[in-house]
Amino acid sequence: MAAAAPLILGGVLAPSLPVFLAMFLAVYLAGHAVVFRGWSPKARPEASSCLISLAHGTPAVVVASLALLSDPARGFASRNTRAQDAVLEYSVAYFLADLLHYVVFYPGDLLFIGHHLATLFVFLTCRYLVCHGAFAILVLLILAEVTSACQNVWTLAGVRRRDSALAAKVFDALSAPFYSFYSVVRGILGPLFLYKMGVFYASGGAEGVIPRWVWVSWLVVVSIAIGVSILWVSNLWVEFFRERSRGRLEKKSR
Repeated sequence: MAAAAPLILGGVLAPSLPVFLAMFLAVYLAGHAVVFRGWSPKARPEASSCLISLAHGTPAVVVASLALLSDPARGFASRNTRAQDAVLEYSVAYFLADLLHYVVFYPGDLLFIGHHLATLFVFLTCRYLVCHGAFAILVLLILAEVTSACQNVWTLAGVRRRDSALAAKVFDALSAPFYSFYSVVRGILGPLFLYKMGVFYASGGAEGVIPRWVWVSWLVVVSIAIGVSILWVSNLWVEFFRERSRGRLEKKSR
């Protein structure tokens, strides 16, 4: 969070993309070497990925909100401000670092690799190609990352729940609240904002500043991401109720 603060408080102090990337890589390596040193070699990569996600998620929500609120001319077709561009760079650096993690440790996980590449396409075209539309992209970033802290704690607890009673308790306690929060954000708020975004662009509101192929590709990428998220959390709910039903049956049979 401290590293991200200058990008809001003073545009000339905003760190560049390479600095942000170096920061996320350093956090990832620290996760491997220090934070999760006592974890199994198989679990350390996933845990370190969660660590950089924690370093990105909540800070990104805060700085993206500040960058949007500081722009009185914000809108779907407004020109990006320096603060908004810096937030985009911050997120690009995170997704590049996490993409490297997947390529090295999970090269067969094509779903996540594809997700990261598509997300990078959206951020990079907004930041470097059209230089407009950061309002829409940062609102979507906020909606995507507002659940990050809860999700990463839940994930870390899930990794250790088989060999830690505390982790199992945290996992069980967080599951229903996290699934509910995630369902509301990704299943209701995300689609509603995407609809507003689509209506604006389809009406020609960004004509002359954001090419049609760019905003159409943004809508396609985000629509697929939201659809996959809804499918993912739906499967989690199915498993959640299945386990609860199984637990009740086991209690009755005793």
